[in-house]
Amino acid sequence: MIDYSKVLSQTVVNTPKSGIRKFFDLMSTMDDVVGLTVGEPDFQTPWHIREAGIESLERGKTYYTANAGLMQLRSEISSYMNRRFSVSYKPESEVIVTVGGSEAIDIAFRSMIESGDEVIVPTPSFVCYAPLVKMAGGVPVILETKFEDKFKIDPEALKAAITPKTKLLVLAYPNNPTGAIMTREDLLEIAEVIRDTNIVVLSDEIYAEMTYSGNHCSIASIDGMWERTVISSGFSKAFAMTGWRLGYICAPAPLCEQMLKIHQYGIMSSPTTAQFAAIEALKNGEDDIKMMVDEYNRRRRYIFNGLKSIGIESFEPEGAFYIFPKIGDFGLSGEEFCNKLLYEYKCAIVPGNAFGSSGEGFARISYAYSIKHITQALERIEAFVKTL
Repeated sequence: MIDYSKVLSQTVVNTPKSGIRKFFDLMSTMDDVVGLTVGEPDFQTPWHIREAGIESLERGKTYYTANAGLMQLRSEISSYMNRRFSVSYKPESEVIVTVGGSEAIDIAFRSMIESGDEVIVPTPSFVCYAPLVKMAGGVPVILETKFEDKFKIDPEALKAAITPKTKLLVLAYPNNPTGAIMTREDLLEIAEVIRDTNIVVLSDEIYAEMTYSGNHCSIASIDGMWERTVISSGFSKAFAMTGWRLGYICAPAPLCEQMLKIHQYGIMSSPTTAQFAAIEALKNGEDDIKMMVDEYNRRRRYIFNGLKSIGIESFEPEGAFYIFPKIGDFGLSGEEFCNKLLYEYKCAIVPGNAFGSSGEGFARISYAYSIKHITQALERIEAFVKTL
């Protein structure tokens, strides 16, 4: 019989499964669970966007597109990035349409990381960065951010983390799981550290449209940073298009040229129907974004005040659709708190250590759910906390 231990990549074998999925999968085996675990909009994709996808099918547009994506879509992405975030990219050479933001991050890493290269990954952060760095042969260097700093990157700590092996900095703001943002003033300090190096910034801006105290600033818009920044983003969050699996990269042509090779061989081209829908989203979907973000803002304030009234401390999130409350004051580890809450009170949230060890003592709660759903969850959390 074959010995699979001799066949499988040990890098992959030793990569833990996502802590987010663990609690989602547990929840799916139970009845009457109120879950606030998943970072997925509860809105349907707006009808005019769905209609554009349907029309493309009815017209028989079921062919492969260019590897980098439909030129019309790349032009719309370029125009959107310019008018919304003041960054300019040539659609023919500096934009790649990907299968979700996840593929964008993966091919960015694989196009630049060689064995032993270091990638600075601020945490708490989304679960994919460190594993994908390792799978590309790199070494994640964890840079912990702090509650008292609103989980922003400290420029002095960043400077101390840089070594001759540093190749990339991951910049994921607005942040999942903390809801933190980096303002233009914050980014100017980061740019001052990075600008005169050969370090590239991977700026994951999938939540860029979801800020509540001013417009998002991309680090690529800061002097001297455009040429050393790769922006990864997509349609899942802003346009409620998670299942369409469509993202994009914006980056200088010499970087895009190499990333496109990986995309060509591994993917070929992104789903054609989704690309036609995305053209409509970018052309006519900004009112939809405003409607959804206004509703998230209402939920944000509601859940922040609800947790505060229970006696659970949080900083008020300024972006994305997550809040990251402190649960470590109740004498339980994050895993213990979340397990007891799930099994005894049938409410599911995600322990903060799923997003890095610096998340211990916190939990991620998504407010991409209705007010009614959030209210039920808060009632169960309050009942549980009263027993501690």
